[in-house]
Amino acid sequence: MNDPRNIVIVGGGFAGTTLARSLERMLPAGHRVVLVSEESYTTFNPMLAEVVGAAVFPEHVVAPIRQMLRPSSRFIMGRVTGLDAARKVLVASTLAGRQEIAYEHLVLAFGTRANMELVPGLAEHALPLKLIGDAMFIRNRVLQRIARIELETDPVLRRRLGHFVVIGGGFSGVEVAGTLADFLRSAHRYYPRVGSDELRVTVLESADRLLLELPRSLGSSALRSLMQRGIDVRLKARATSVDANGVVLEGGEGLDAATVVCTIGTKANPLAAALGLPLQRGRIVASADLSVSGVANVWAIGDCALIRNDLAHPNPLAEGEGAKPAVYAPPTAQFAVAEARALARNIAARIAGRPTQAFSYTSKGAMATTGHLKGVAQLFGLRLSGLPAWLLWRAYYLLQMPTLGRKLRIWVEWTWAMFFAADITHLRFTRTHEADAEAAANVAFHPDAVAPAPAR
Repeated sequence: MNDPRNIVIVGGGFAGTTLARSLERMLPAGHRVVLVSEESYTTFNPMLAEVVGAAVFPEHVVAPIRQMLRPSSRFIMGRVTGLDAARKVLVASTLAGRQEIAYEHLVLAFGTRANMELVPGLAEHALPLKLIGDAMFIRNRVLQRIARIELETDPVLRRRLGHFVVIGGGFSGVEVAGTLADFLRSAHRYYPRVGSDELRVTVLESADRLLLELPRSLGSSALRSLMQRGIDVRLKARATSVDANGVVLEGGEGLDAATVVCTIGTKANPLAAALGLPLQRGRIVASADLSVSGVANVWAIGDCALIRNDLAHPNPLAEGEGAKPAVYAPPTAQFAVAEARALARNIAARIAGRPTQAFSYTSKGAMATTGHLKGVAQLFGLRLSGLPAWLLWRAYYLLQMPTLGRKLRIWVEWTWAMFFAADITHLRFTRTHEADAEAAANVAFHPDAVAPAPAR
């Protein structure tokens, strides 16, 4: 780890792993890629809604980083705690304790965190959808709610337990709402004492349409698709507070709901500030060629970086001709991959003594599913909706999977899910000694009590 020719990458997301794999093909002999990440896998976040709806097993939307790298590269599972730019040394806390990692070039690609402070009560009572653990927890919570309804006699409480509110009408919000509605419909057959009218999904979007990143016509298509699934979509509906019994909207209306899923908002990773690098909006300021100004051989890409992209990316909020270009690259997987590939070329050029190039990328499009067999997509200006968009979404993310074995397993699972009911297994990750302690103490399992709410 003390080899000064290390190309050290911090972060194992789309940006970090794409950069590592690209550099492996470009670096001259004697240089080595070292990837440092707190997790040993990359999460394909756009597929987390598939986990919520039991369309795929959770382990199939993550890819082990070690499998993605060549044997000549090195992966270190650890948390970065400091940077000594003068010595060109990165400090990390690992399973073996404190480690110092020397580098020739350092790339920061550690992403962002979910922001659960946007609305009062969000952190305490809402469920984020950012990590694989979040998706599994939401799925378990849904199954707990349905099982609880069967045991309750109070009709008001039963309706609250069966009401699921999704805050946010962006890609994640639309996808998890559609998947959740399909999952509830499929699972309902196994809960005969639960009425179909007792299970509801509501989407709250503060703007006047869904999917602001797509043209208005596709947002309207997504709205129709969700409504056809029985989902209540509230536009221009801003949540002002969240509590254990639901959501209060701007204007005072209250929605009784025992489960609230939050898909809005991100915040800076605390590591960005801890490293002492130039920040703007909580993100590391990157120069045109993706380097960090004033710090030798340090680069930044992905969601943690603020990257200018004046030439290519159209403003997602503008429609029609004359749309002005956006100033900064958006924090999406598509741009993270493009930034990683551009940076690989720049690092290889810097090592060879050649000039680097400014980053510039034009979005190829975007897509979202709205439930089983339905979706919306824009690809190279072509607008699709319904089954073609859904098939395109699945094909694209299937191709992004890093190994043939993983691609095959996901394809089999998707095909299986088209003909058979969703898996309603509720997994409790209880160890033997924990189960024994519960039994010895005669502690009954109460997933989480939901008491009747006082009148709003």
